[in-house]
Amino acid sequence: MQKYFWMCVLLVILVGVIACAPAPTPMPAAQTFTDDAGRVVALKGAPQRIVSLAPSNTEVLYALGLGARVVGVTQYCNYPPEAQEKPKVGGFSKIDLEKVVGLNPDLVLATNLHNKTVVPELEKRGLVIAVVEPKNVNDVLAKITFIGKLTGASENAAKLTAQLRSRIDAVTTKVATVKDKPRVFYEIDKSLYTPGPGSYIDDLLTKAGGVNIAADAKGSYAQLSPEAILAKDPQVILLGDMLFGESPESVRARPGWTNITAVKTGRIVPIPNEDVIARPGPRVVEGLEMIARALHPDLFK
Repeated sequence: MQKYFWMCVLLVILVGVIACAPAPTPMPAAQTFTDDAGRVVALKGAPQRIVSLAPSNTEVLYALGLGARVVGVTQYCNYPPEAQEKPKVGGFSKIDLEKVVGLNPDLVLATNLHNKTVVPELEKRGLVIAVVEPKNVNDVLAKITFIGKLTGASENAAKLTAQLRSRIDAVTTKVATVKDKPRVFYEIDKSLYTPGPGSYIDDLLTKAGGVNIAADAKGSYAQLSPEAILAKDPQVILLGDMLFGESPESVRARPGWTNITAVKTGRIVPIPNEDVIARPGPRVVEGLEMIARALHPDLFK
């Protein structure tokens, strides 16, 4: 009888212990986001291992304080300098898929350039990819906000975008007072390739208080003929290809170009660091301010 009594006591204690034990932690529900390609991106928690397939995305990650989570970048991701120390997964469009997989990322940040081939192949290998493709300055701020949400860094993203917005507004407010905005030719390379309507750089030129002479071109990037440029007669020429050997002297030496107003008045401006203009990332404001100073030196002394 006593033995039966103690067995009952032990059974009661055991049931009590089990009842008091903490319930197993449920798996977090996946958060879903829609990227710039209209794809649904599902994440369980903030990603800790991120591969970036574009310099602009890399710059956003570092600006948000997420450099330690970046495990792979492209060979062109050279800013900030510490990004160059990360493992390389390829160039712009040619990506080493197996290298990416081997880095075991829980998020890959891609662009539209990768959407047709790289993204589907990485998805087949079970990776989570978000495509980010800003088309103008406002999109850059939206992109920073989006990456902040993806990575659990929304607070940092809000602070960063507020700072950038303040500087953008300072520029646009100043140039709004200019009545006669200068005609601008932005030279990407000496083949006379230039940003056209709807392009990211076209938006920068407009916000900086300029009139893009290629605003009526067919396509967001176009190759203009020398005759077309002479006819448009830009008042300012911005040399985005300075680092490739072009200079005010080489422009002046082009046949017929001495008749262009920008050449006559000496307003051929080399761009010392085109990355801040060409990359739709957090340094967008530096690019905007650089262009604004070139177009309106009296306003931005």
